Amino acid sequence: MLDRRDLLLRAATITAALPVLGLFSVGEADAASNPQEVAKLNALFDTFVDFNLKRNPETATGLGIDNGKLAPLKSRLTDYSLAATEKERRDCKRMIAELKKIDRKKLAGIDAANYDTVMFVLEVEDEANSAFDYGGGGSNSPYILSQLTGTYQFMPDFLDTQHSIETKADADAYLARMTALATAMDQELEQAKHDVARGVTPPDFVIDKALTLMQTFLDTPVSDATLVASITRRAKEKGLPGSYADKAATIYSSKIIPALARQAAFLKEIRKTAVHDAGVGRLPKGADFYRIALKQYTTSDMAPAEIHETGLKLVTSLSEEIDALLKSQGIVDGTVGQRLTALTADPKYIYANTDEAKDALIADLNAKVVVVQAKLPEYFGTLPKTGVEIRRVPQATEAGAPGGYYQPGTLDGSRKGIYYINLRDTAEWPKWGLPTLTFHESIPGHHLQGSLSNETKGLPLIRKMIWFSGYGEGWALYAEQLAVEMGMYQGDVLGHVGQLQGALFRAVRLVVDTGMHAMGWSREKAIAYYVDTLGAKETAAVTEIERYCVWPGQACSYMLGKITWLNLRDQARVALGDKFDIRKFHDAGLLSGALPLTVLGSVIGDYITQAKA
Repeated sequence: MLDRRDLLLRAATITAALPVLGLFSVGEADAASNPQEVAKLNALFDTFVDFNLKRNPETATGLGIDNGKLAPLKSRLTDYSLAATEKERRDCKRMIAELKKIDRKKLAGIDAANYDTVMFVLEVEDEANSAFDYGGGGSNSPYILSQLTGTYQFMPDFLDTQHSIETKADADAYLARMTALATAMDQELEQAKHDVARGVTPPDFVIDKALTLMQTFLDTPVSDATLVASITRRAKEKGLPGSYADKAATIYSSKIIPALARQAAFLKEIRKTAVHDAGVGRLPKGADFYRIALKQYTTSDMAPAEIHETGLKLVTSLSEEIDALLKSQGIVDGTVGQRLTALTADPKYIYANTDEAKDALIADLNAKVVVVQAKLPEYFGTLPKTGVEIRRVPQATEAGAPGGYYQPGTLDGSRKGIYYINLRDTAEWPKWGLPTLTFHESIPGHHLQGSLSNETKGLPLIRKMIWFSGYGEGWALYAEQLAVEMGMYQGDVLGHVGQLQGALFRAVRLVVDTGMHAMGWSREKAIAYYVDTLGAKETAAVTEIERYCVWPGQACSYMLGKITWLNLRDQARVALGDKFDIRKFHDAGLLSGALPLTVLGSVIGDYITQAKA
């Protein structure tokens, strides 16, 4: 999940670097575009990239390009200070002014889509920056520190899984980043104090969950801490000289732990006066914050009331479909939610909550990926080359982490994409619900979409790393339904129930997210609606609802994005008749890279026009 700051930075972090490395080539201008104007546009993108790559060094590591001339970036982390945030606001306005100097009327096809996409990112960023002075300069979360935000929460896993260690220089850079992490944590504390002074304090339950996670880190023996154990293990495996275990332990105990303790002490202090209200409506300009968050995440201007009503209608229709399938299996007693609750709790559908059973669960998911991969050529003209790996969410962060999520691989494919599944309690994952999660996070969902974007030749590089939740999460939810069409549930009625429950889950999200942030719903009301409608375990419901409190609007992007993909497919099918080819439709939407949904509509419109001709 990326906030607005990350969206802008990752959208513009690689174009200048990669021509030097020769990993990809910048695409030629569209035939209908003015070549000179396209050249100016790409040159401008290069300047954006050069600036922002230095601002966000972690991106170079995530993309696997923090080597050669970019190697100095491997020792650094992002500057999270108030001064840096203020500079970002000014730089965003400057970029908009520079992009407006390009004559948009002289661009067509993919070139126009490139312009519109980058402009959308910048303008939403600027709108947030102009409206609020909290949340880290327009972050989609209003809270700098929570169970889901803060470097303490994501940096250990980032350094462990994405910061490669092959040489002594790599290991030294890792130590430098450990020191930089302590600085970043103090900068976050400065930001959090700034925000609290302006009336932006997380709800009490968010603070409690964050403190639980922080205490876990503080209580973990230094040698067992992920940051220390990772470099100790990997330096030893590579036979690197030097006492990296001792050096890492010293930095961790003398710098990182004290910085984390300062953050925890601050949260304990503000917890004394924290309120229990779940939504952002209580915050300064809270209604505007939610409106802009919805715009960034869904890339639409749909109002909260309309989203809420859409969710309620979908809950009704999807519940009716589930009801029919359950009745076909002789499962007739109780409401849909009650019957799903009984199915969820049925021991015959639950893996044992042991490490051995969790390993078996992951093996079963890998087998499912193999089956669906064999079916891809019937539905996609272009297939990804990069593989996907399935892992458990790190145990240190699983208490507050989502149920599943995807981490993209490197641009050159040297590191696979990773699909993480949260196995803190296997009872949260009945066997009949696991296939749908797997199709969402891996193939034909996030991994297929993200890998195709990375691997597409001719797509301007600035576009390869722009992430839009409406497009990407919408695609992954569409992919869940596509799996039904691909025959992945033949002979598996309960698996199909799981797919429909997954769709119902996203419809419920529309209701509870808008309910809390626009209609004054309490956390407890949202949890009760979630449990009653979905038949979910309360532990899973609590994690999800508290996630929506921290990331307002993000949960709405899935279903609204899916609806857009389905509507565009229907439009293409009707317009093209016998000429419609689902493989070409998918290629048109996926090989253009991530787009605002309005721009996706234009791209599919161009595809329809070309297919007719």
